[in-house]
Amino acid sequence: MSAVLPGPHGLRLVRSAWERVSVYLPIILMGLMALGTYWLARNTPTLGTVESRRAEVHEPDNLMRRFSIKTFDPSGRLKSEVFGTEARHYPDTDTVEIDQPRIRSFNVRGELTVATARLAISNADGTEVQLIGDAVVTREAVKGKDGSIRPRMQFRGEFLHAFLDSERVASHKPVELTRGENRFTADSLEYDNLEQVMDLRGRVRGTLLPGAGR
Repeated sequence: MSAVLPGPHGLRLVRSAWERVSVYLPIILMGLMALGTYWLARNTPTLGTVESRRAEVHEPDNLMRRFSIKTFDPSGRLKSEVFGTEARHYPDTDTVEIDQPRIRSFNVRGELTVATARLAISNADGTEVQLIGDAVVTREAVKGKDGSIRPRMQFRGEFLHAFLDSERVASHKPVELTRGENRFTADSLEYDNLEQVMDLRGRVRGTLLPGAGR
């Protein structure tokens, strides 16, 4: 097989065409590089996107089993103590889930409140706890400023929301309240221990014994 070489006129045409291409070649290459860069920018996830996606995943970053944690106030007084069979910290919400929790909390007057449940969800500093499943919050009997005894008070329900610093208990689900010998049930509850105000809503029923629970 033999190749046919172009004549002098053909060589001039080829050379002229190559010169024209050579002039525009840098522009063409720059255009291709720009397209490639644009494609990479569109299809390569940025670090911020990866971090955002990781932050949205609700997965624990720390785990404790059969633990006990104590917190103290600046004066060294015991403020609270938390026991549990397992605890999981979730960085996306900065909350802690505790299995089989038992929480002992002392207010500034040294009065003890104990909370238990099947599951607790606590905020980062432990001042707000949601108790789920067989939830019980008990405030032990205390002596008032006037010397009278304020009887033991206990809240029961499938859900109780305890605000330990402000000494409040709330629930949007049915609850049972026992104060001394007296007993009440309601569809929802808000209780403020500092103000000594109880708000029972829905179907409220109660048993009051003469002279009991004062």
